[in-house]
Amino acid sequence: MSEAIAEADRFGTAPTPRANHLLIGHTEAETSVREAWDAGRLPHALLIGGPEGIGKATFAYRLARFALSGGRAPAGTLEIGVDHPVSRQVTALSHPDLLVLRRVPNDAGKLPTAIPAEVVRKVRSFFGSTAALGGWRVCVVDTLDEMNAQGANALLKTLEEPPENALFLLISHAPGRLLPTIRSRCRALPLRALSQEQVMQALDHLAGHMPDLARARFAEAAEACEGSVREALALLSADRLAVRRATNDLLAQLPHIDPKALHSLGDKLQADREGGAESFMAAVENWISDRATGRVQSPGVRLARLPEVWEKVRRAAIDADVYNLDRKTFVFRIFASLHEAVRP
Repeated sequence: MSEAIAEADRFGTAPTPRANHLLIGHTEAETSVREAWDAGRLPHALLIGGPEGIGKATFAYRLARFALSGGRAPAGTLEIGVDHPVSRQVTALSHPDLLVLRRVPNDAGKLPTAIPAEVVRKVRSFFGSTAALGGWRVCVVDTLDEMNAQGANALLKTLEEPPENALFLLISHAPGRLLPTIRSRCRALPLRALSQEQVMQALDHLAGHMPDLARARFAEAAEACEGSVREALALLSADRLAVRRATNDLLAQLPHIDPKALHSLGDKLQADREGGAESFMAAVENWISDRATGRVQSPGVRLARLPEVWEKVRRAAIDADVYNLDRKTFVFRIFASLHEAVRP
């Protein structure tokens, strides 16, 4: 089943997950799936969960190629070669026994906020007919988080009574927030955030497709991205690392506050309103979390104040987003709240 699907989550010139054959990390998950296949115990639905940007979709398409090829991969792996006909068909979304559900642009060229229910209803007709090539039929949902309740209920009907040789690969950044009825009909396959070394390996690979990446900052991005390759690319693409550095420098000076440096940081966030704010908040949240959990010892921090400070920081971030507040005002408001946790 072929459909020209827009790359809603593609990052620049990086390969799409369905064209990417390099799976970094997730060895245990791959081994467990291969063992289940070899034993004839592969579940009809796998809920592939984990943080954004760690390779969940890459894993899903790797398994899709494997199943659509009839499991013709070397022992212990799911890898089907790049030149295999199935690989070319999956990359082109032209395999007749593959259905991909995800957001696509409407007639105005804009992406809907959710996967429409009418798109999900294709599942019933897809699995209602026999496999075109007589093997497995695979449905990839990328992501379940972008499916509204109406769409989820439409999907649930097929999950409850799966046909023979049907495989659902359901991707989610937050499986715990999904409908319990969906989760209960899937086998959970959690994937972990990557290590710094694995992120570095991924960035080295992507540099061949994205020549503008700043190699000199790979190590810094790998350390700051919390195991997400996508976040590392975001940090590198707009030099959001500069926002992180400036924020961390100011945090290290607390309770002293440098107004000039705050103005400069506000200018950086104003220039990159969405991504800059994300990088800024990530640094602030890490600072609070490290001290609340004891990972970092800061004698001057009054722990009893941290919950209240955290709530004020969270509210300031929500207000800035909802009311489109000036970023300098936002930065000053956050640091005023943080100052309460460290002032004598």
